[in-house]
Amino acid sequence: MVEQSAPRARYGEAFWRAHHEAWKRSDLNQRVYCESQGISLKAFGNWRAKFKAEPEAPQRKLLYRRGGASHSLSHTLSHRVSHTPSHMAYPSFEPSSEPSVPPARPGHRRRFSDADRCHILAEAARPGASVSEVARRYGIDRRVLFRWRQEHTASPVFVDVEIVDGSDADREVTP
Repeated sequence: MVEQSAPRARYGEAFWRAHHEAWKRSDLNQRVYCESQGISLKAFGNWRAKFKAEPEAPQRKLLYRRGGASHSLSHTLSHRVSHTPSHMAYPSFEPSSEPSVPPARPGHRRRFSDADRCHILAEAARPGASVSEVARRYGIDRRVLFRWRQEHTASPVFVDVEIVDGSDADREVTP
């Protein structure tokens, strides 16, 4: 009798796991999802707690390649220029003034060219611009922009200095 209930238990778990995955992909809250699917909110909550308590499988680590993104990533980024079909002759290529920022990969840092950094810093320096909004738009942290600003303005400025005799400094200068 125990042997017959094992497949049924596996089937039940598969049923609730499929619903749990579908719920995570949807934009609905738990109550609305259960009502739309006609399933018990209590049972769904119990299975959700059980699935949440399971240890997550470790994510696959990406291999690091020197010299930037892997070929497939750089290939798709460089050829994603236009939404015109490939059978159309001479699609219009308009150079973009905004920097093209690839999405951040987990565990990897993105590299920004000096031109991209200057463009982003100029955008953040505009009157009324929020540094946080600009940083969020490019997917970088706010403190990175502040560090770039410091590095950009950290170049030494030389000033001409004239040394005068101490007796001349006592006199008042009249305009």
